[in-house]
Amino acid sequence: KKAAPAAAGDSAISTVGIGKGLNYRGYNIEDLAKSSTFEEVLYLLLYKELPTEDQLEALIRRLAENRWIPAKLQSILEVVPKDAHPMDVMRTVASVMGTLEPESPTHCQVSIAIRLTAVYAPCLFYWYHYHNSGRRIDPETGKNDTTAVNILKLLYNDGRELDELSIKAIDVSLILYAEHDFNASAYAARVTASTLSDFYSAITSAIGTLRGPLHGGANEAAMRFLQKLDSKEHADEVLKGMFAKKELVMGFGHKIYKKGDPRSEIIKRFSKKLSETEGGLPKLYEISDHVEKVLFKEKKMYPNLDFYSASVYYQLGLPIDFFTPIFVISRTSGWAAHIIEQRENNKLIRPTSNYTGPDPKEFKPIRLRAKI
Repeated sequence: KKAAPAAAGDSAISTVGIGKGLNYRGYNIEDLAKSSTFEEVLYLLLYKELPTEDQLEALIRRLAENRWIPAKLQSILEVVPKDAHPMDVMRTVASVMGTLEPESPTHCQVSIAIRLTAVYAPCLFYWYHYHNSGRRIDPETGKNDTTAVNILKLLYNDGRELDELSIKAIDVSLILYAEHDFNASAYAARVTASTLSDFYSAITSAIGTLRGPLHGGANEAAMRFLQKLDSKEHADEVLKGMFAKKELVMGFGHKIYKKGDPRSEIIKRFSKKLSETEGGLPKLYEISDHVEKVLFKEKKMYPNLDFYSASVYYQLGLPIDFFTPIFVISRTSGWAAHIIEQRENNKLIRPTSNYTGPDPKEFKPIRLRAKI
């Protein structure tokens, strides 16, 4: 039996797989996904308590007021190559914002977290539409628009009326992705913050860490895998080959959850609901469900949040390369909570390694070394 991972520090932000499941500041993820909104969760993570109605309305207005893109950043987005990975765009946005609106006593860490959360989607879709259609879109979609509504309006950019299921699907995904204890990107942010670096540098570290397919990029990898499958029978054939080669099936397994990711069942319900709508993709959902059953039967592995998030985002029309950037929009709330917490009781994070190199050697001047 493998030993449990060693705790890397103390945190009061979330519990992950520790008896009580996944909780954000004591609130269960099922309750948050069912009865709250992403903006409530953002408030909870930043301010350590759920908002009142007035506080929530004020936060929604504040987010709307912070969606404008600085002219200099617009110019940069217009010269970022069309074929750049959208995660590189997100990393650039965070870094450039750090030069245009640096952290200061009047622009504090909470203000920066809200500003970045608000401006990410406008920047992402400004870059996308500019390079694909030549349009310079208006990022400010409405003063009462939630983050989910803003994302969908900017994605479609055609004035269509949004349906409640699509809005709720995006909103719930943002809630589920918001925070997850000392995950790789949150810990990277804390390491950077522990050096007394600025808030933007810590966020940029986190974005770079999230980009990898073993972390945030898993939802993109899962969708690219699912795209290759024509039927359940084809899935069986492909999986058999992968098992023989000991290849990973992205979107399955988790370092912490050994009996299933509690977020997976929640997002799976939305994948199914979307598949049953006009324009939905029932075949995609059926194959996804089949793959889940095969992985459990053959490997006793459960899907994590990324697996069904892939089919949710795909059915909503998001480009696959945008899956992880949506994760960034959400997870900045959790990263911010970790940076703030790290700063409250800071100690430099500087681990040591188990040395596996050679024993001490005698140094020889270059003239005495044997010629090759």
